Amino acid sequence: MRLLILGGTEFVGRAVAEAALARGWEVTVFHRGRHEPPAGAVSLIGDRVAPGGLAALTDDEKSSWDVVVDTWSAAPSVVRDAARLLRDRVDRFVYVSSRSVYAWPPAAGLAEDGPLVEGSPDAGEVPYGEAKRGGELATVDAFGADRSLLVRAGLIIGPYENIGRLPWWLGRIARGGPVLAPGPRELPLQYIDARDLAEWTLDAAQAGLSGPFNLVSPPGHTTTDELLAACMRATGSDAELRWTDPEKLLEAGVEPWSDLPVWIPPGETYDAMHTADVSKALAAGLRCRPVAETVEDTWAWLRSIGGSAPQRPDRPSVGLDPEREAALLAG
Repeated sequence: MRLLILGGTEFVGRAVAEAALARGWEVTVFHRGRHEPPAGAVSLIGDRVAPGGLAALTDDEKSSWDVVVDTWSAAPSVVRDAARLLRDRVDRFVYVSSRSVYAWPPAAGLAEDGPLVEGSPDAGEVPYGEAKRGGELATVDAFGADRSLLVRAGLIIGPYENIGRLPWWLGRIARGGPVLAPGPRELPLQYIDARDLAEWTLDAAQAGLSGPFNLVSPPGHTTTDELLAACMRATGSDAELRWTDPEKLLEAGVEPWSDLPVWIPPGETYDAMHTADVSKALAAGLRCRPVAETVEDTWAWLRSIGGSAPQRPDRPSVGLDPEREAALLAG
C-alpha cells in the first residue's frame, strides 16, 4: 500500500506512519519540516496554510497514493483544499475527526447516527467541534461518501502525546509524595491508544471501509484507579494517592479534564466523554491494548526524551501546579 500522511511527524500522524512502515507500506509524510519524520518515510516539505504550500504534492505528475490520512484540527478550508487537490491522485481519504462533532452534550451510549454540530468545508478558524465537522464535510465533498473514512476519535493517549494529559499524571506521580487523586476511584474511563487508532485505521482503509466510526476503547476499558495504579507501577513511585470525593474537588474550583487531566466526575459531561457506543468499530476489528502497556510505553518514551513531553502550541497546558495541589491537599 502507498500511504500519504498530511503531517506524520508528531502524535497521531506519527503513530500511523510508524504502523504503516512496520507493515512494509510505502509511506510519504507531508510536513513543515519542524520535526524529524519517521525513519524510512519519504519526506515532502510544505506549509498547507501558505500560498502555494501544497506544491510538493503535485511536483511529480506521477505521484499517487492508495490512501491519504489527514489529522488537521483547525480551519476546515485547509482540509478542503488538500482533499480537492488529491482527489484524482488518491483512492481513499481518511480524516481523523473527533467525537466533538456530535451536538453537545452527546447522550450516553451515543452511536455514529447521533445529532451533529453545524459545520462548513469552507470555514476558517472556528471552534474545535465545528472545525472537525467541517473537515468531515470537506472530505466527503471531495472524495464522495464511498471513498471517505471518518475516524471519530475520543480521548487519545500514548507515546508521542503532545497534549500532556497522561504525561502530566506520570510526571506528577513520579515526583512522589501525596497526590490529589480524583474520585470515585472505580469510575470507568474510555480512551484510545494512538497506536491502536493507527492499526485500526490502516486495517479499515485497506479493507475499503467508509463512513463514520466512533474510535475509542469500549466503555470501562479501565478505571481511574487502574490508570493511576499503572502510573505508580511504571514510574516505581512511592507516591501516596489521596482519593478525594468529586464534590469536594468541584467546590474547591478544580476544573475537570484540565486541572486533573482525563478525570470527569459522574454526570452529563462524563456520559458524553466516557460512554460512547463503539460497537461498529469493534465489529470492524478494533483491538485495544491494556492500560498498563499504554502507561509503561508512554513513560519509557518520556524518559527517552529527557522526561519533558512536547506541548502543542495551539493547546493549553494541563494539570494542577504544585502549589495549588498542596493547598488543596492541606485543606
